[in-house]
Amino acid sequence: MASEKIIARKKAQVKEIVQNFSNAESVVLFEYRSITVGDMTNLRRTLRENNADMKVYKNNLLRRAFNELNYDFEEHLFGPKAVAFGDDAVLPVKKLAEFRKKNENLIIKAGIVEGKYVSADVLNELASLPSREGLITMFASGLISHIRDFAICIDLHKQNLENN
Repeated sequence: MASEKIIARKKAQVKEIVQNFSNAESVVLFEYRSITVGDMTNLRRTLRENNADMKVYKNNLLRRAFNELNYDFEEHLFGPKAVAFGDDAVLPVKKLAEFRKKNENLIIKAGIVEGKYVSADVLNELASLPSREGLITMFASGLISHIRDFAICIDLHKQNLENN
């Protein structure tokens, strides 16, 4: 049987996991088999530069933390897994998707976005969305095109009135 010290340490780790996941806007569970230590270090650095983090926890500790948070990740907690989490709802999965383009061994399994369980398919869709700035630019260009078209219409109408 495990000693009191080991049990206390594991309970503290589960509490840390629960706290990290509760404070995060998104949590992404992914598989990292056959990824070199150097590549994992680069991924971790990239995530930290973007206000996100990555940790590798034992599956049993993750299982207990997810149970405490009332999420069912049981089907995903086999084999080596890591977790990326951050303050932005989309950023961690975008960074993982960028990394996956260079390293096909990273497999996104599932996650939590804004408090809701999401599958790998939904996470991959989120990763393909443009950034916030890109969406604002697209929206602004859509508005500008209508104003431009309206201005052209007014100008054509004015020219038509001058010719008659």
